[in-house]
Amino acid sequence: MTAVLQQAGLAPTDILTLSELPDLKPEETEWFLVDHNALTGDLKKFQSRVIGCIDHHVDENVTSPDIKPRIVEPCGSCMSLIIEESRAAWDAFAPLESEDAAVEDDNLAKLALAPILIDTLDLKEEHKVKPKDILAAEYLHTKIHRHNHFHQTTFFKGITAVKEDISKLSFYDIFRKDYKEWEEAGLKLGISCVVQNFDFLLDKAKTPHEFIDELASWAKERNLDVASVMTTSDPGGEFQRHLLVWGITDKGVEAAKNFPSVAKILKLEQWKDGLLDGDDGKRKAWRQKDLSASRKQVAPLLRDALKTVDGTSQSQL
Repeated sequence: MTAVLQQAGLAPTDILTLSELPDLKPEETEWFLVDHNALTGDLKKFQSRVIGCIDHHVDENVTSPDIKPRIVEPCGSCMSLIIEESRAAWDAFAPLESEDAAVEDDNLAKLALAPILIDTLDLKEEHKVKPKDILAAEYLHTKIHRHNHFHQTTFFKGITAVKEDISKLSFYDIFRKDYKEWEEAGLKLGISCVVQNFDFLLDKAKTPHEFIDELASWAKERNLDVASVMTTSDPGGEFQRHLLVWGITDKGVEAAKNFPSVAKILKLEQWKDGLLDGDDGKRKAWRQKDLSASRKQVAPLLRDALKTVDGTSQSQL
């Protein structure tokens, strides 16, 4: 994120995060949701205050159909939908007459283009790319200053290299870097997406036991019933996905054990003879052979597994 922000003359400190928000009363707020269409956890109390939504995930059907805009549809990148919705307003600005003004358009265009390229692997991930992704990228190219000299793939490789360098991050930061959380059937699920595979994570941890301890600490802090880690990597030029699912509480264990039967479509194969499996079957790791399924597809399957469980739950950590 820092590298992309720098391209636009910004820094992480310019972004307001949830941890910086004061204690707010719902009636004093209005929320515009981007890249998700339902507020979860402690933010659920603000759901009635949602005034707009642009998202490319499965529709949770909790956001009012009367809000405008309410755009929830499949797309490689949510940013592509944002560009489609906002390009008329962008084009309505007066023509840029100064070099400084042109640079501002350039910065904004690169800031918007980056997530589209990351989400679609430079528009080359055929099963994810939609026509709106291509149209959005083409439009943003017209906003880039001296766009005839702009090399999209070079730009993509640069931000990808920085994005995938997590060597200096703590495990706490790795788990929270790209993290999403859901509540389903009274159970809490957390999924951390990591841009390196389990081999990298175990090398960093030195031993499988240390890695599991780090994940256990994260799950305990987030009060999870089911903790999951999804990885993407490209060893030797071969794109791979790995997946770990761990039932933390007794009901979470039941959900985790039910998951493989719910998720046959993912074509899961045991990872390295069960090196990360353990805790009496409560934790399993797989190589995911269905490479088209990102968190957008895996999360609903995990949530379906949660729905197979009834009753309250006690932590087993």
